[in-house]
Order: sequence, then C-alpha cells, then structure tokens
Amino acid sequence: MKHNLYDMMALDIYLSSLSDSEYDAIKDEIQSDAHSSMPPLLSWDIYSEGYTQQMDEAQREQDIIKVISMAKKLNWKNDINRIFDKEQFDAILVTDINQRIIWVNQGFTTMTGYAKSDAINKTPRFLQGEETSENTKRKITAKLKRNKPFTEVITNYRKNGTPYQCEVKIFPLYNDKTTHFIALEREVG
Repeated sequence: MKHNLYDMMALDIYLSSLSDSEYDAIKDEIQSDAHSSMPPLLSWDIYSEGYTQQMDEAQREQDIIKVISMAKKLNWKNDINRIFDKEQFDAILVTDINQRIIWVNQGFTTMTGYAKSDAINKTPRFLQGEETSENTKRKITAKLKRNKPFTEVITNYRKNGTPYQCEVKIFPLYNDKTTHFIALEREVG
C-alpha cells in the first residue's frame, strides 16, 4: 500500500497524541504493513530537513536563472555564474546605476519582511535606520564609485523595526559601462 505525504503527516500527528497504552494497543497493526513505501516515522525529521534543503537549492537555482535572464536582456558582459559561485546569500537585490531597486528575490522578503512591491523603485537606504553607521554608508558610497566588487557589513532594519547585521556583497554589472549593481546579502552575527 502506498502512502502519500499527507497520510504520513496525519499518522505522525495522530500517533503523537496517543497515550502509551493506546499506542501499545495499535502498534502491531501499524508495523504489520511491511510492504509500505512510507518511511519510518522517526525518519520524518530527517526527510523534512532534506526536503527543505532541496527546496532552498531549487529556489537558489531559480534566482540565478532570473538574473541570467536579466543579464541577457540587458547585455551584461559579466559571468553571472561566477558571481554566484561559492557565495552564501539569503537575499538578492538588483539596482540600476542610481541604486534604484529593480528586482529582489523571495529571500529578500523572508529576510527583511518587506514585499517585493515595497522595495521596487526605492534605494537600499530604505532599510537603514538609527543604528546604521554613517562611516559604513560613506564606505559603501565610495566603493560603488570605484566599480569594483566589494563586501561590507551594515546594520539594516526589518519591516517590523528590528535591526540586523547584513553582509552585503556588491558586484557592478556592465555592458560597455556599468549599468546596474547586484547585491548578495545575508544576515550575519
């Protein structure tokens, strides 16, 4: 007999609600289905963790495909795959040359609490607040003008007002000249 994911989840929830004596009364019946394709209940957490990791990897691949699509449309000469190679990130922001956000991934919403529609056409400065270092902001501005990749850590704020330390890796995107920037971001510390 085949069991689907919902059957396994329902059984797991049901069994966790039983007393020891109730479980002892039915355990032989549950274990008698030796030909079942259902994984053992103890493996549910392991399965769930692996599934979540697979979904995260699939989302990362989709994000990279989206950026590659933008690169083709905007004739960027950067090796987009190399930008993402071995980089850890939760959020991706793409801005125009004036640092207006033109695209963010779902990871941005997860990390900041802001929907894509909240970010489009704003600059990343909308994430800054009281604890954001003026010195760090000046360093980022100066490094953007150099048109070279760089990394900084800045205090940003989520939509709910809580601050977080954000590692930002920024890469200029260019055809004949720099036209856009991409920022790979993750919470640190």
